[in-house]
Amino acid sequence: MIKNNIKICGIKDRTILDCCIKNNIKYFGLLFYEKSPRYINFDHALSLINYAKEKKIIPVGVFVNEPIQKLKEIIKKTSLKHIQLHGNEDDNYMQILKDKFELTIIKSIGINNKNDLKEIEKVKLADYYLFDYKPKIDELPGGNAKQFDWSILNSFINKKPWFISGGINVYNIKQILDNLIPYGIDISSGVEEKKGIKSCEKICQLMKKLNE
Repeated sequence: MIKNNIKICGIKDRTILDCCIKNNIKYFGLLFYEKSPRYINFDHALSLINYAKEKKIIPVGVFVNEPIQKLKEIIKKTSLKHIQLHGNEDDNYMQILKDKFELTIIKSIGINNKNDLKEIEKVKLADYYLFDYKPKIDELPGGNAKQFDWSILNSFINKKPWFISGGINVYNIKQILDNLIPYGIDISSGVEEKKGIKSCEKICQLMKKLNE
């Protein structure tokens, strides 16, 4: 069920994490990308990961072209089991990580047109795909509050499960349920009161809408 596989990305404080837990959110994303307004430093991220250990929510470390040695150190110190790669990481990059750790990897693929789906061929080692708005050169790798043409995925078939992301909010989330069959939905800017600041009220509203 799509409704059971919601990921809120860019969590930075325990209050919002508690709100996600209360709303039965399955995954929460921690952005280790310093250029993002949703960036969280290592110590703060580790405290949230440890807090979530006894809770029914899964932490996902989100990285963008992270030097692989640094990423291996972060995974070792945090014991992360799920990571999301949001840059130009390829199968070779993922193989190095999978050889070292027992990991579930979500690989982001930016979508502008149907040809972009061919990028899947370069990242076959991913466990999940995440289809997102394809950013322009001057934009962030994700969290731009922009939606791509979801109809591109209408006839998409793949053996691996996939998330949809990009500009999803309380006003358009039902379109996904009505037209697509993703494994899950990844939301960030759509539940923020301002860039980088999550709103528990908006999370609650969105989940209420999703469950109508």
